[in-house]
Amino acid sequence: KSFKQKKTILSLNNISLSFQKRQILQNISFEINQGEIFGMLGPNGVGKSTIFNLVTGLIKPDKGNIVIKDEKVNDYPIFLRMAKFKIGYVPQYGGYFYDLSLFENLKAVGEVLIKNPRDRIEKINYLTSKFDLESIRDIKAKFLSGGQKKKLVIAMALLGNPELLLLDECFAALDVMTIKMLQQIIVNLQSENRITICICDHQARDLLSCVDVAIVLSDGKVIAKGTPSELVKNPNAQTAYFGDSFKFN
Repeated sequence: KSFKQKKTILSLNNISLSFQKRQILQNISFEINQGEIFGMLGPNGVGKSTIFNLVTGLIKPDKGNIVIKDEKVNDYPIFLRMAKFKIGYVPQYGGYFYDLSLFENLKAVGEVLIKNPRDRIEKINYLTSKFDLESIRDIKAKFLSGGQKKKLVIAMALLGNPELLLLDECFAALDVMTIKMLQQIIVNLQSENRITICICDHQARDLLSCVDVAIVLSDGKVIAKGTPSELVKNPNAQTAYFGDSFKFN
């Protein structure tokens, strides 16, 4: 795509982190370019969700720097970091108010992010239409299907017009058709809204089907990086994650 630039929007430089003497990340370094769909793969407990927590500011690294748009953000609090650099986050679980309707969820977040009431309603109506949620806007979030909940949380994350969207395990526990729908949403967000997207997931084929570039994490380190076709041929990635029989496409 012509809009995909070789301009770094996020970089992690020599990041290390331990929890109770257990090394989670060891000198992790990678960068995400503006307009990219970037994927993170790796086995359970390798630190994928931890990286999202570092980027959002929920936790701090033991050493190393997190740089967003050429600015070191290690000491930025969560709200300031998310607002200043326009970061949207879709967590693996939850992310919505269970006892509020779909519309009330969007309204609650919109009241924080969009000051003008008219602009707020216009944005909510646009997102409910974009994600085909109009027919369920008055249903409580706890009664929605898995795919509907995921669309709701993505819509909530988009209310602040993010430039960087983080998706944590977005394909987990969803059926094949819902995964295809989410893949299309992700690609459309990139092409139509020029949003840079970072995804982590265990579903390797589903993730590789919609990313431009991805990394494989193992033992707290980045052991491989490349396009989907390059990654599945990488011997380090095959040994640590994919195995010999993995086929893509």
